[in-house]
Amino acid sequence: MKLRSWFSATCSSHESTVSIPQPQPSYQKRHVVSDSSSSSDNPSSSSSTCDTCSTSLHSNLSLQTLPSVPSLQKLISQLDAPNLSVSHLCFTTLTPTPSSSSLPITCLAVHHNRLYAASGHEINVYDRADFSHLDSFNAHDPSSGSVKSVSFSDGKVFTAHQDCKIKVWEIIPGKRHRLLTTLPTVNDRLLRFALPKNYVSIRRHVKRLWIQHADAVTGIAVNNGLVYSVSWDKTLKIWRDSNLRCVESVKAHEDALSAVAVAKDGTVYTGSADRRIRVWARPQDEKRHVLVATLEKHKSAVNALALNDDGSVLFSGACDRSILAWEREDSANHMAVTGALRGHGKAILCLFNVGDLLLSGSADRTVRMWRRGEDGSYCCLGVLEGHVKPVKALVAVTGESGGGVVSVVSGSLDGAVKVWHVSVSEAIKEQKML
Repeated sequence: MKLRSWFSATCSSHESTVSIPQPQPSYQKRHVVSDSSSSSDNPSSSSSTCDTCSTSLHSNLSLQTLPSVPSLQKLISQLDAPNLSVSHLCFTTLTPTPSSSSLPITCLAVHHNRLYAASGHEINVYDRADFSHLDSFNAHDPSSGSVKSVSFSDGKVFTAHQDCKIKVWEIIPGKRHRLLTTLPTVNDRLLRFALPKNYVSIRRHVKRLWIQHADAVTGIAVNNGLVYSVSWDKTLKIWRDSNLRCVESVKAHEDALSAVAVAKDGTVYTGSADRRIRVWARPQDEKRHVLVATLEKHKSAVNALALNDDGSVLFSGACDRSILAWEREDSANHMAVTGALRGHGKAILCLFNVGDLLLSGSADRTVRMWRRGEDGSYCCLGVLEGHVKPVKALVAVTGESGGGVVSVVSGSLDGAVKVWHVSVSEAIKEQKML
């Protein structure tokens, strides 16, 4: 499998406990000048100048990979908000205690007031209000391998694991988590194991039930009572949340699947190491999903997908260092590429959309913040720096009071989870551009 060597770096079989250090904020505030600028008032951020100087080179590298795709970035002076002001504060860093090994952060998720951070095979839960540690679960099962994805549906927590399984957890009193079952369930397997037609070949002389994933489960998405899972076994499987039964399995790609996103209307997007994004939908009165379109522009493995709030824009990140933006064409029910966001120097590993902001994490150890303008163009609002290894996971929520404040959480293969407070506002008075 093409991705096995890369993803194996995120696996470990050691346990860790997480302690919360005292916050040591580093404050950064500036006016945005261009799509790729990055300045800092904090002398400890020594890499900001280097990043600014090398952004042009990074963009050129991406342009060389995808020369036919236009860039969507604009200078801030060309946008409708020339006095846009951005500040970001690294509020705290969550790290394992010194007595335990530093396991890589493989995924992050937010549910209500809880933050979930998967560190190797263990999942730690924090209170988002004060980042106190609430619970750790799956800590005693290192054989399950690293946790690839965490999602939520109807009071249940779904976790995807490298050992080909999906675990289902319930939250019990005391904010603890208890294992309900593992997918496919025992009942589901017993119902199907007797009939030869329920088996599929996964390699020579090896067969499995079609309801079973045959390799690491890399992503989970939930929508309207259905749970969608993708795997290195090249399949997309769909589970019914109410009875936890597998209702459909689709041979989705020619290589390992690494990402899945589902729009509110039920349209499914899958990204793969075969460099393609495929679009799936279930026609009315039909029981199975059908292939609607294949999106081909990336020149290397697709690692991440994200949809904007209304599902009208799809973002994809790949090893070619570019983020592509896809929008729905009026004449078709699928997406067409509109342009690329360039600036990262290495592979895009994760994407997250919140409001009008897109966050991207990369193997270049940075997080970039992008904002969409009314004309469909984008500008890079800033670069969050501080991780010493690739940024593997991102999650963000808007502040309860609004005002352009966003709480961003980034997780890295260095084992650290950083919490950032980002504020985006327009200055009342016209100020001199920096």
